[in-house]
Amino acid sequence: MSQGLLFLCVANSARSQMAEGLARRRFGDLVRIQSAGSEPSTVNPYAREVMAEIGIDLGSHHSKSVQSIDPATVDVVITLCADEVCPAFLGRARRLHWPIPDPASQDPSLTRDDLLARFRAARDTLDGLLSRYEPAP
Repeated sequence: MSQGLLFLCVANSARSQMAEGLARRRFGDLVRIQSAGSEPSTVNPYAREVMAEIGIDLGSHHSKSVQSIDPATVDVVITLCADEVCPAFLGRARRLHWPIPDPASQDPSLTRDDLLARFRAARDTLDGLLSRYEPAP
């Protein structure tokens, strides 16, 4: 593998998990792909659902703490936080920031369709950004 890529957000439940799945499909074994968060929780069921719509199974994914990531395995960190404070990653990795609003919400007025639309928008934004990302050789 030529490059280690880490996607980082707060809960490692939606954006970073979707980015990990998309990057694995796009780059295969050419890049070591990881995701983590500063306050890991569980993979959001809406993230699983919208990724399954495009043929990516997040069933084996689980939320991980940024503390569990070996800095020696990471060459590039992409933070995905928009309105919240992104976790810090110690190490010499190059840093990129793709501010994507968190599609998960505790707003009880949002319907299932509203939430699916938000998750699809985040997924599609990530896919677009990854289509322009070129890993180092």
